[in-house]
Amino acid sequence: MANEKTSAFGKLTKFTKDTRSELKKVTWPNRKELVSYTSVVFVSVALAALLIWIVDIAFGNILGLIIR
Repeated sequence: MANEKTSAFGKLTKFTKDTRSELKKVTWPNRKELVSYTSVVFVSVALAALLIWIVDIAFGNILGLIIR
C-alpha cells in the first residue's frame, strides 16, 4: 500500500518537473504583442456574436411567419 502512494507521488513529482521544463521553452509574448492578440480575440468574438445574433433574429422571424 505504501508503495502505491510513493509511486503516485513520484509520478506527480515527475509531471511537475516535466511541466516546468516545458514552460521554460515557451516564447512568451511581449506587452505589445499581447495587446494586439487580445484585440484580435475581442474583435473576433464580437463579430461571431453579431453573426449569431443576426442568424437568431432571422430564424425567429421565419419561425414567426410559419407559426402564423
